[in-house]
Amino acid sequence: LRIFEIGGFPPHSSYLFLGDYVDRGKYSLETICLLLAYKIKYPDKVFLLRGNHEDAKINRVYGFYDECKRRFNIRLWKTFCDCFNCLPLVALIDEKILCMHGGLSPELENINQIRDISRPAEIPDYGLLCDLLWSDPNSDVQGWGESDRGVSVTFGADKLVEFLEKNDLDLICRAHQVVEDGYEFFANRRLVTIFSAPNYCGEFDNVGALLSIDENLLCSFEILKVATPASFDALAKIPKKVNFFLNSDKICCLTIDICVNMEN
Repeated sequence: LRIFEIGGFPPHSSYLFLGDYVDRGKYSLETICLLLAYKIKYPDKVFLLRGNHEDAKINRVYGFYDECKRRFNIRLWKTFCDCFNCLPLVALIDEKILCMHGGLSPELENINQIRDISRPAEIPDYGLLCDLLWSDPNSDVQGWGESDRGVSVTFGADKLVEFLEKNDLDLICRAHQVVEDGYEFFANRRLVTIFSAPNYCGEFDNVGALLSIDENLLCSFEILKVATPASFDALAKIPKKVNFFLNSDKICCLTIDICVNMEN
């Protein structure tokens, strides 16, 4: 809801969500139901990509199954998993910005390959579909590397640039990793990781971020800090922003906190 407070509620603003709507939180059901309701109400304004937790094998273990079973029944969980199997894997913004939950794959040469993936589909243990939801960039790797997750791969800046140039793309926008500042660039700003959950799981001292893109492909990051009771009085303030143009070395910064810590 704080994201909508900052960016504007649909249909006044359009949203692309990058996945992981369930697990590791108390309100997975409320979150996914709200997003699906918005998708049904405003199908051309709200878009939901699939994350690696929109997978029965994963959310069976990390909380969503237990939440559904405790509050309703297992049949509801199975219905959600059927829905997750139909979610799209990537989105392309103005033919220049490719968005997904995870990252690249050694099997991915052309973005048209993704269109050939049939849905509904369960997530396999390896291959293109798996990598799109599980892979990570790694600044210490050239080419392809093993992933510490035990699933999928990591990719270096060289493979990223090679893919972008081959497909005439400017930027990859992805999620999947906690980043301290809510966003983190990779490979000279050719890839950005977005993470929108501040104080993730109550264990990470991170802020969240919302990426806004206008019709000129000017991108701005709006920062979400940890919510406190006093935070909601601050929602009317201008969020912290970092603006940048694609293929530009100029970055403009405006820093204004949107949340207030009551102890300070």
